[in-house]
Amino acid sequence: MATVARVTTITAKSDVGFADAIASGIARASETLRGVKGAWVKEQKVEVDGGGISAWSVTLEVTFVLDD
Repeated sequence: MATVARVTTITAKSDVGFADAIASGIARASETLRGVKGAWVKEQKVEVDGGGISAWSVTLEVTFVLDD
């Protein structure tokens, strides 16, 4: 039997770091999407305030398997 997957793009933001933004994005996607199997970090960005980083953000390509 063949497996078919779909990819969707999400963005997640954290005030802690990139790893937290990724984990939060995957956790949130898993609440809505069934069969999440992986993700590709497509883009990373930071917001700067007063010369320091104030937020980290990631764009994720989340892969999930479609139901039969």
